Amino acid sequence: MNLYGIVVGLIVVSLLAVSLSRLRATRTKVDYLVAGRSLPAVVLVFTLLSSWIGSGSLLGGAENAYKHGFAALWQGGGGWAGLLLIYFIAPRARKFAQYTIPDLLEARYNQMARVLGVIAVLFTYTAITSYQLIGGGDILHLIFPGAISNITGRYILAAFVIVFTAIAGMGSVAYMDVVIGSLATVTMLVALPILIHFAGGWGAVHAALPATHFMVLGDISPVQAMELFLPTCLLMLGNQSMYQKFFSAKSERDARNAVVGWIIGTVILETVIVALAVTGSALFRTGEVHEHPREILAYTAMHGVGTLGSSWGLQLLGALMMGAIFAKIISTANNYLFSPATNLVNDVFVRYLRPKAADGQVLLVSRLMVVLLGVWALWQSLGTESVLAKSLYAYTIYSASLTPVILSAFFWKRATAAGAVTSIALGTVVTVGWDSPLVARVFPAVIAQRDAILPALLVSLLALVVVSLLTPAPTAEQLRPFAAE
Repeated sequence: MNLYGIVVGLIVVSLLAVSLSRLRATRTKVDYLVAGRSLPAVVLVFTLLSSWIGSGSLLGGAENAYKHGFAALWQGGGGWAGLLLIYFIAPRARKFAQYTIPDLLEARYNQMARVLGVIAVLFTYTAITSYQLIGGGDILHLIFPGAISNITGRYILAAFVIVFTAIAGMGSVAYMDVVIGSLATVTMLVALPILIHFAGGWGAVHAALPATHFMVLGDISPVQAMELFLPTCLLMLGNQSMYQKFFSAKSERDARNAVVGWIIGTVILETVIVALAVTGSALFRTGEVHEHPREILAYTAMHGVGTLGSSWGLQLLGALMMGAIFAKIISTANNYLFSPATNLVNDVFVRYLRPKAADGQVLLVSRLMVVLLGVWALWQSLGTESVLAKSLYAYTIYSASLTPVILSAFFWKRATAAGAVTSIALGTVVTVGWDSPLVARVFPAVIAQRDAILPALLVSLLALVVVSLLTPAPTAEQLRPFAAE
């Protein structure tokens, strides 16, 4: 087995050990779904960072940077803008202290909002999990080109993710993220200056690429920049996985402090990812990576840091960077597979089928849901090739259907149940149906060929505002759990 295979194997074994170590502490519903509400700020920082930066950044964002340069940061910048507002949401979310976003939707609106929220989360999060499997499959193929194909790699990664996620729930996911986040941050920060040196310095990188790669907008239009910025920003603001981490915090103070570390880590790591992809694009403009630019970071770890450097230490660094990317993908897949499983358990099984289910039953059903949703995500991955397109589609479903009503729960007292239900339904319908032939026949090409985020968000917001203003205001009892201190 080569060095890369050994490192990836050790990482998988280490993650399994962390997951098993949390198994004994997972005995109740609260332990499994929100880690017993015991996570300190330092653990929250790493699990938030690891759940956010996965294949969307490591593959989709890197692919965008390979093609367009630093303009790819418009996608990451949306998340940064969302994080600034999250600083004020985090303590309120911990104060609410439930399990899922549909819990929040029912408490603030009604049962129909809960049901529609579950549907939106299921479609969005299994789609996000699916392209993590694509990324992991690519890495296994790069490491074992003769033995594992990209497709076989997706099956293998799906098995890893299902097992890791099912074992101990949120506690398992969160503490694995501490290990993964630390490894990824250190290896990428160390690898970037080394890679720039191999490329001949920053001047050589600049000279090897189009000038637009280093401009604010690059070769994309302002509208295209917003189509990258808005889905990421709005997904960040309404991200159920994030809210579940806040629900898992030891206190409101831990939740707010974790956001500060999360902001710093996200800005640094996403900028480094784009810089690595840009430097890699200067080194590797032809060959396999040109055909599959989403592989640029993993390819650069193996054929840049690991091969251009002749010392054993640099080869080890390349292998660790490859392993860190692989582990980050596993981590993100864990988070986005675990989150919809909690919806099916908490918002369907416990809420409607077995309200008095014992903790043992809840744990059993939770693990079964992880397996079923993991298989569904694998099936989706087999029909997808563009990680960037899939990620933007998933972000848009969530951004248009759920984020407006989630933010309104905390910040707009006049939002009503009827307005929320209409907003969720129309935002989802417009997003899913935007690529249909009917849209092309009804609208001119300049509108129909645009990404779904702008029309879907506009329809969702209009529905929320107009219907809310035309229906009776919510009661004081509905508003009380969401008020600021």
